[in-house]
Amino acid sequence: MNTLILIALTLLAGALLTPILIHRAYRAPRIQEHRSPADLGLPYRAVRIPTANGKRLFAWFIPLPEGIKNGPAVAVIHGWGGNAGHMLPFASLLHHEGYAVLLLDARNHGNSDDDSFSSMPRFAEDLEHGLDWLGHQPRIDPQRLCLLGHSVGAAAALLVASRRQDLACVISIAAFAHPVEMMRRQMRSHHIPYLPIGWLVLRYIERTIKANFDDIAPCNTIRQGSCPVLLVHGEEDESVPLADAQRIYANRLDDRVELLLLPETGHDSREAISTHGGSLLAFLRRNAEGLPIAMGRRDAG
Repeated sequence: MNTLILIALTLLAGALLTPILIHRAYRAPRIQEHRSPADLGLPYRAVRIPTANGKRLFAWFIPLPEGIKNGPAVAVIHGWGGNAGHMLPFASLLHHEGYAVLLLDARNHGNSDDDSFSSMPRFAEDLEHGLDWLGHQPRIDPQRLCLLGHSVGAAAALLVASRRQDLACVISIAAFAHPVEMMRRQMRSHHIPYLPIGWLVLRYIERTIKANFDDIAPCNTIRQGSCPVLLVHGEEDESVPLADAQRIYANRLDDRVELLLLPETGHDSREAISTHGGSLLAFLRRNAEGLPIAMGRRDAG
């Protein structure tokens, strides 16, 4: 009898502790911004944007260059544990080309509000709220809104694109192909067996985020979008293998999806923006139709 009671208590303790341990293991590190657009000589204002669950997002809004009316805009979101400051190199590139830019902090990141947990679908929720806010700003053409995301933010951008019909285009940088495969790679790196522990963890996460992994996987959502997409991936990415980008690309339905591979580049492709920035701008020029010519435009490529 004592043995049965001990087993029962052990199972109960495991059931109670497992959610706590999972939330702790997948909690995003909060890193504050250490730079601002002012450090790059960019005009900006800090804004707070309402998002889901009554929370507010911190963001930097960099308006269109003077003299441009009804111009295009790009909403930009970082990856897991990142913040708006990490995406500043893209802001400089885009602003000098004649775009307005919104650099977002996802919930639980940077200076945005805390929430119960972070997930890729919540990144997508935050990106959508930022996108809606951006489309209502003066001088911005709501028909020429674009998204740019990195890593988890890239997967979120593809998820948003699968749900909306009002996007001009999306740039996805270093997106994983499927969340299950990504998390199984992480488990293997920590020597966590998939059966039964890993399988149970994935089922718990799926229930918590209220989304089926297959439904939100970039290798599947790429088939549901209606706008042009540029998949960018470093050939030496050790966090998200190059094969993930190739799998997403292989699942495309038509030639609206393009693949740009970056040689000698790892997961953080910001380091290579001086060499691939021109390709990003060329993609935007093709798809944000009617891009006005700004005085002093430079070719970043």
